[in-house]
Amino acid sequence: MKLLFVDTNPENTGAASHFVALAQAMTAAGHQVGALVHPDGPIWHGLAHSDVRLGKATFRNAFDLRGYLAVIGAARQLGPDWLVGNSGKEYWPLILLGRLLHIPVALFRHRTPPMKRLSAWLIPRLAQRFFAVSEHARQAYLDRGVPARLVQVLYNPVNMELCRPDPQRRRATLRALGLDEQSIVLGYSGRMHRGKGIFPLFDAVSAAMAQQPRLHCLWLGDGPDALALRERAAADANADRHHFLGWIPDPLPCYSTFSMLAFPSIATETFGRVSIEAQAAGVPVLGSDIGGIPETLEAGVTGLLLPPGDVAAWRDAILRLCDPDLLASMGAAAQDYVLQHFSMPVIAAQFLQLLGGG
Repeated sequence: MKLLFVDTNPENTGAASHFVALAQAMTAAGHQVGALVHPDGPIWHGLAHSDVRLGKATFRNAFDLRGYLAVIGAARQLGPDWLVGNSGKEYWPLILLGRLLHIPVALFRHRTPPMKRLSAWLIPRLAQRFFAVSEHARQAYLDRGVPARLVQVLYNPVNMELCRPDPQRRRATLRALGLDEQSIVLGYSGRMHRGKGIFPLFDAVSAAMAQQPRLHCLWLGDGPDALALRERAAADANADRHHFLGWIPDPLPCYSTFSMLAFPSIATETFGRVSIEAQAAGVPVLGSDIGGIPETLEAGVTGLLLPPGDVAAWRDAILRLCDPDLLASMGAAAQDYVLQHFSMPVIAAQFLQLLGGG
């Protein structure tokens, strides 16, 4: 099968990571894949050393003629069986171009509505395939009146090779932080804002530190509330056990340092790519029982689901996972779980089947 992926969003987002991994997955499965992406953006760099045929394009909006011409040119070269869109600003252009070029269109939606109500009603009906990235996200469209048959679910794939545990890297990172190898490291990776639950998590971690002297917290990310979190940590009795690394373009290698990952959102999440990436690295996940997060782990086996914002529950769960035997068993189960449900070969096969090619 020949696929032309289009995503000209220049931002480093979960949708961009999805685009890269899915394009790589389809190429690895033996399909011919072209991709039109923003020049010098994260998707461009993510696919630069792959077998995906890259082309440069930009869509400033749905009326950007240059974007249309780029898609037409790439389609004439590749002769794709499907146009695959990943970003909202390209939905209407791809639907129009699909009609013009007689090529079916598959579109991914990485957020629950809001789209404008008319677009949310029309786009799943006009695209030949419309994918939500979780059952939670799919339900949002069904609630808008979109027929169930028009909204498919395809989860984010994860590159298991990029997420492999790296004991040597863990030792080096711990040394750089002044920690010994017996340290228990809870990791957070994501945007630093209140909706992500960073402040209840901080309170829970600090309370757990009072009972577990080997516990440290490694904070990855930046955002509007990063300074407030740092100030709170600086005033805490365990200030030296909170380590802030800031924003890191590629957090995947850092997962090897984590003993467990916290995904503490108090605002609804559509899915939760960070959860499956961490589990692919053998890291159990503590996740909020909200939105699409429960779909990313097997509660009680690869991690724990907890009430969003409940400091006492999170403290107790963190302390529970400080048990090295439980960490080890959950970590092993986590890798197997991701391999079976979210690895690139699995998602590629599901995508092909949903497109009607397998």
